[in-house]
Amino acid sequence: MQVLRQRLSDLALLLALCLAPACAKGPPVFEEVPPAEDLYAKGQKILEGERWLGIIPHTDYSEAIETFQAIIDNYPYSDYAIQAELAIADAYFQDEKYEEALSYYRDFGDLHPQHEKVPYTLFQAALCHERRTRSANRDQTPTRDALVFLDQLLSKYPHSPQATEAEALWRDLRLLLAEQVRLIAQFYMGRGEWESAASRWRTLLNEYPGLGLDAEALYQLAVCYTEMNRLEEAGNIFQAIVQNYQDSEWADDAQQRIAARE
Repeated sequence: MQVLRQRLSDLALLLALCLAPACAKGPPVFEEVPPAEDLYAKGQKILEGERWLGIIPHTDYSEAIETFQAIIDNYPYSDYAIQAELAIADAYFQDEKYEEALSYYRDFGDLHPQHEKVPYTLFQAALCHERRTRSANRDQTPTRDALVFLDQLLSKYPHSPQATEAEALWRDLRLLLAEQVRLIAQFYMGRGEWESAASRWRTLLNEYPGLGLDAEALYQLAVCYTEMNRLEEAGNIFQAIVQNYQDSEWADDAQQRIAARE
């Protein structure tokens, strides 16, 4: 029995010695985080992309975003952290992930309302919506959402570097909405629903003036009034077209309508 106990004791000691190295824990190892400036330069370098096999362009947007996020996590009070926020938004935008980009652009304006890049973020937010717009016969929610940001930009920062381009985009998107109203008006005219058609032509004139559709909208409104036997109003509109839109294709048609009534 004494021998058995000794052997068990020796076995326990041997096991303890064997397991000791595996159980021992050394001091934790921390990787040194590069300076914010170096991380930012690295992220920008990644965004420049590379070419696989020297031919196929490729950009690892996820890696770039992780690099910029490392700046925010480790240097939250540095100027590079603010630049990193914007860089992440741009990376998502370039990667065509517009929902994610939109979130960062909006947050940037909320967090840094006095920053010089706010006009830029407003324009980019508008572009995030604009990239999802559809033809005039489809839902125009993205178009209206884009215009909200453009209106903010043009009203608050009319002299910003983005203002000129924003005005051109604003006009294009407004024209898209106007075209939808125009299609609906034509649809009702085709069905002989003159009151509904007239209502859309008036909407076009009241809400979307100066987009190049005024002469047509006036002419078609006058046609609707003619069909509704509102002849005096129709005649006045035809006269206004002849006087104010002489160079338009609708002026000759309006003149013929007037002559037909005389």
